Amino acid sequence: MSAGKRRRRGLRIAIIGAGPGGLCAAIQLQRAGFEDYVLLEKAAGVGGTWFYNRYPGCACDIPSHLYSFSFEIKRDWSRPYAPQPEILAYMEHCAEKYGLLPHCRFGNGVQGARWNEDGARWTLALEGGERLEADVVVSALGMFNEFAWPEIEGLDSFQGTRFHTARWDWDHDLSGERIGVIGSAASAVQAVPEIVKQAEQVHLFQRSANWVMPKADEPFTSEQLEAFRGDPQAALSVRQEIYQQVDGGMTFSDPDALAKLEAAGLAAIEVVKDPELRRQLRPQHPFGCKRPLLSNNYYAAFNRPNLELVTEPIARVTPNGIVTRDGTERQLDTLICATGFSATKYLSAIDVRGRGGQPIDEAWSDGARAYLGICTAGFPNLFMIYGPNTNNGSILEMIEGQVDYAVQQIARIADEGLAWIDVRPEPMERYNEEIQQAISRVAVWQADCNGYYRTPSGRIVTQWPYSMSEFRKRTAHPDLEAYQILTLAGATTPTQGETP
Repeated sequence: MSAGKRRRRGLRIAIIGAGPGGLCAAIQLQRAGFEDYVLLEKAAGVGGTWFYNRYPGCACDIPSHLYSFSFEIKRDWSRPYAPQPEILAYMEHCAEKYGLLPHCRFGNGVQGARWNEDGARWTLALEGGERLEADVVVSALGMFNEFAWPEIEGLDSFQGTRFHTARWDWDHDLSGERIGVIGSAASAVQAVPEIVKQAEQVHLFQRSANWVMPKADEPFTSEQLEAFRGDPQAALSVRQEIYQQVDGGMTFSDPDALAKLEAAGLAAIEVVKDPELRRQLRPQHPFGCKRPLLSNNYYAAFNRPNLELVTEPIARVTPNGIVTRDGTERQLDTLICATGFSATKYLSAIDVRGRGGQPIDEAWSDGARAYLGICTAGFPNLFMIYGPNTNNGSILEMIEGQVDYAVQQIARIADEGLAWIDVRPEPMERYNEEIQQAISRVAVWQADCNGYYRTPSGRIVTQWPYSMSEFRKRTAHPDLEAYQILTLAGATTPTQGETP
């Protein structure tokens, strides 16, 4: 059969995760004609981080009109920064509208994946003991897959109620309780102002102060919502305006803009009446060194008599509370860990082994790396969504670029009858060296601020140092020369500089 008449290869595709990345991948694969796919999700429903993170006050920190897929724009967000229930409902809407639910296998978390060189297939080990084979794997685990517990002596000895903000215990009533919250980043900033409304006393244990910015978040009026629903161009115009604002600020390269943001952040702290508290809440690192946070009620909560900011380091947890380094013990009924995620692990959060049985955490010994954040050399037919160095701006916009690129490569496997496709080490390393050099030029990311961006080696593996527009430009074409392929007939393409 001639190449022009080649029959498209049928592919069995496994998508790990039914969060935004997995849903987007499934939708675009369907649009490209791929129907034999399965969405493997450990949770009981779609949504990913928006399914699990249900703590009080949970909301998006990207304006709502930029937090929907470009092919399924939601025009009737209730307010400028959407709360978690509304975002989850949107994800559920996408799954239902595009017919993804019959492909979903909930309660089927993936524990590991191994590449079989002879069969040119992946074998996935599921949590229930089942094994599943696939020609192609799309990993949509993302960054916020494995949450982090603080490494504090005695944490497991606590005899009261203890949970992580990523697994909020809504069956437990906080009313009238003495509560300790460890951590002062995103989830704490959103949850603490809600917790203090119920609790008798809240002790917030802060390691370092963060930049918490005010946000324009008045709910949309009925007239505004009617205009958004009735005129698609109205919501699209708002979306485009937000896109330009976010796109232009992602590189943290404008000193005047950064100075204005810092001034706005410091002005927000002035709502706190106690001057010593204001001093303790003032960040000691430049704006942008860590993820900037948004809240209109965090600082005001410190004017309540039942919220204490504790800056003395924690020495240990006891069965009844927390002891700080100065010897003070605070008695607690409930301990809440707002300590975030192991954000730098990505796909190495599960046991993945590529060509020659190499573990991915070995390939990433000094930090996760991939070509365009999507493909890692030595792991054929494996595509990551929300992979290394793709975090910045609106993640849904970044996800769409990654998905479009991955679908192009998967279509190539099918259309050209390939056994596998694998990014070559050289372009992957050149790409990552360029990204790290660009990161080194973002001055605010070089300050010492104990953020989640860096691995223990010091390598920043989370952040994208350019704009969303630049990422879309780079992922618009399949970069055929960056890949080695194996045809089903067994012929391997040479890498650049080699002769066949």
